[in-house]
Amino acid sequence: QVQLRESGGGLVQPGDSLRLSCAASGRTFSISNVAWFRQTPGKGREFVAFIYYASGSTSYADSVKGRFTISRDNAKNTLYLQMNNLKPEDTAVYYCACGGWGTSASGWTFWGQGTQVTVSS
Repeated sequence: QVQLRESGGGLVQPGDSLRLSCAASGRTFSISNVAWFRQTPGKGREFVAFIYYASGSTSYADSVKGRFTISRDNAKNTLYLQMNNLKPEDTAVYYCACGGWGTSASGWTFWGQGTQVTVSS
């Protein structure tokens, strides 16, 4: 029932910035916790950032703290991930998620299809 669609990925060089977007159906982001995860070959889906629907409080993985910013625009039903000072290790497929809690992918219910981010020189 909940539809999520990520966009904004692409190929960039180290140090560049990129903003990912996740468009959702209905009032998904105003009534549900939302998060960004990423996945690379051979690894599980890794937590990136989390935002609480009620308070707007955020949480970040140590690997992205200070470089990435999660935000939402409830009026547009859109979730964002601003990524600055990108590093090669940030290369992954990025997914948005809602209807869950915590830093484990297994704790989330709805997922988008992902958008590829490649950081390479």
